[in-house]
Parts: sequence; structure tokens; C-alpha cells
Amino acid sequence: MPENCKIILDTIHNAGYEAYIVGGCVRDALLGIEPKDWDITTNATPSDIKQLFKRTIDTGIEHGTVTVMIGKQGYEITTYRIDGKYEDHRHPREVTFTRDLTEDMKRRDFTINAMAYNEEEGLIDRFGGIKDLKDHIIRCVGNPLERFSEDALRMMRAVRFSAQLDYEIEQGTREAIKELADSLKKISAERIQQELVKLLVSDNPGRLRCAYELGITKIILPEFDACMETRQENIHHRYSVGEHIVVSIENVRADRILRLTMLMHDLGKPSTLSTDEDGTTHFYGHEEKSTQIARDILKRLKFDRDTTDRVCNLVRYHDVRFPATGKSVRRAIHMIGERDFPYLFDIRYADTMAQSEYMRDEKLKLIEDCRRVYQQVLDNGDCVSLRTLAVGGRDLIELGVKPGKKLGEILDKMLKDVLDEPGHNTREYLLDKDRLNKRFMK
Repeated sequence: MPENCKIILDTIHNAGYEAYIVGGCVRDALLGIEPKDWDITTNATPSDIKQLFKRTIDTGIEHGTVTVMIGKQGYEITTYRIDGKYEDHRHPREVTFTRDLTEDMKRRDFTINAMAYNEEEGLIDRFGGIKDLKDHIIRCVGNPLERFSEDALRMMRAVRFSAQLDYEIEQGTREAIKELADSLKKISAERIQQELVKLLVSDNPGRLRCAYELGITKIILPEFDACMETRQENIHHRYSVGEHIVVSIENVRADRILRLTMLMHDLGKPSTLSTDEDGTTHFYGHEEKSTQIARDILKRLKFDRDTTDRVCNLVRYHDVRFPATGKSVRRAIHMIGERDFPYLFDIRYADTMAQSEYMRDEKLKLIEDCRRVYQQVLDNGDCVSLRTLAVGGRDLIELGVKPGKKLGEILDKMLKDVLDEPGHNTREYLLDKDRLNKRFMK
């Protein structure tokens, strides 16, 4: 426990009140994980806490939460409470303060999050949290139907915790999720987004299958369910579209942009499916369709503009193929963008590992050959964009070219020339009058 937490607990105890660290920080500490936040619960009221500490912030005063500031660090302190009726599947209409720690613990989501601790009394575990930690189980406190009816987002949290901790969800908890998954429609897009991203960037993103089996993705990501139901009868594939997506996510590093890209990269396949007379399936144009679907989903889930643009860009080009030559790599960098292009190697690798073994070695070799050429392009400092072209618009204006569309066309022609022949990226070459008139100003 950090020294600041000890100071807070001691201050509250010395005033005659109970106080414990509680919830996720206790769980993480027991697992040997450094907690990100340290939450404290007490039978002292918010007004009591505000009298005990000099610097406090009313972060959730209506629900009994006050943040105590020590230096620049904030610690949330919440009074024991009993929640009133939940009317929006997320927040209680009102709360009632209680003096009973057990009553406060009853309202918490999972047993592994319903433990408290202080140095005087040790660990307080009244719902079997320690046993479930040892058994690697996610289990609701009390009746799971009641817990999920109170806060529907807890269903996604159950799957997310199972992914982060590599735990199984207890059967009764699973059945309750199946029954109540539809109530996730009442949860804000922002909260759905947060839980989805935490699941995807966890050590076990394949638990997305669990979200599908429990009916969660049917509500929050129906486009993925369509993929799970679409088979790929093709020599290059061995999984359904959906299973291919999951395996590709499992084969890419835990980067938010990369895992969102792998989630979205083939969502257009169900709507572009065609079948030959021999039963072979094709998905012509699925890249563009997947890009459209990805943009719709990212907008629906309130992702920021930068994330949306980057993921859609990578989805559009995820299947682009080019030979391992300097010219081809430079052109690809220009097309995809300098920022996103390096991600393409991770994407192509993950995509390949989620396919059949047909020509896998050849596909992987091409990826590594292109990666090697890309490094050479970087080492050589080759021009791959207008930003690094040896001349700019001002140079052409000084030669008499008027600002406007024509000037842009000339710069584009110069860039294409330099992408093919990086040695041409000099002022002397590009601004040579004869060459300028014959090649670039036509």
C-alpha cells in the first residue's frame, strides 16, 4: 500500500471511523499487479471526510465520493452505501449511506472486486473473492441477474476481466449475461467503446469469442456476428470470416490501432460474398466495403477522429501487395502514409497467420523482404512525400508558375518521378528548365 493511502487510512481511523482500501486495487495487489488506482471506502460521510482533509474535490458527492488530494495525487474515498433502484441499467436513482461494510460490498460487481483491506484487520473477504482468484473464476456478488440489471455494463466487464486475467466466467454468471445482453442497448457508446478496447488490448483478445457466445456482440457489434456466420471455402483460408478475424487479433501485438484494424479488416466480407460453381468463395471489393463498415462502427462507438482515420486507412490497404523493390515500397509508403505504413507489416503477418498454411512461407518471406527494403529506404533517406521533396511550391512560383491546380499537378509529377528514382530528388534536377518544360509542365 502506498504511503499516502496509509496516511489517509490512519487519519480516518484516528477520527474514530472505519476505512479500507477496496475493490480493484486489492484484487491487483493480491495478484502481484501494481494497481493503477487506490480506492478507499469508509463509514465516514463525505462531510466528515471534507473536515478531515485540507484539499478535497466533490467528484461524486451525490453518490458519496470525495477525492482527497495529497500533492498532485488524488484518492477517491466513498462512504459505505446501499444503492437505490437502477432506472437506466447504469446508475442508481439514489443512494443511502450505511454503517455496514458488508451491505456496501453486496452492491459490487464481482467477488474478486468485493474485498477490502487495512493493516489493522487484514483482508476482509465476505463473498469468496480469494477462492475465485485461486480458481480463476469471474463470479457475480450475489444474484447475477440482479447485478446485471443494476448495471448492464458489468456484462462487458465480466468478459473484459476474463480476458485481462485469463479467467473463466462462472456458469450462472454466463447464463445471466445471455438472458440480459439486450439491455446493453441502454449503455452509452462511450462506455461500450472503453470496455471493447480494454478487451482487445488485453493478453487474451480471443475472449471476443466469449462475447459472441454470450450474445454481447450481437448487440454492440452485429457486423462481427455476421462474419462468424460466413464461411470461407477457399484454398487460402481454413476458418470462417469471424474466426479468421479473432485469430488475426491474437497474432498482432497489443496496440490499440492494430487490434482495432484486425477487428475491422474483413467485416465487409459477408456482403461481398460470391461463390463459384465449384463452391469456392470470393470476396471481391471487401476492402472498400470493410472500410465503410469500420467508419460507421467507429463513429457509432464515438471513437476520436484520429483513431477512426488511421484504422480506416489501414483497413483499406490491409490486403495491398507489392514486390520487395525500392520503387514499389516507396510508392506504397506514399499511398498509405509514412505514419501508418510500418503497421502494414504487423497487419500482413497477423492476416497471414490466420489463413491456411497454403503458401504461408512464401507470404511471410515477402513480408520480411519488404520490411528489409523499407529499412533501406529509411536508411537512405529516400523521398516518399511532398514533405521531403527537394523543391516546393515557392520554387515553382519564382519560376513563373501561378498558384493553383497546375502547380499542384507539377509537384505531383515531380514526386512520382522521385519515388521511382530517388536520385532525382535534387533542386538541380527538378528545376532544370528543359526538363521542367518537357516532363513536368505538360
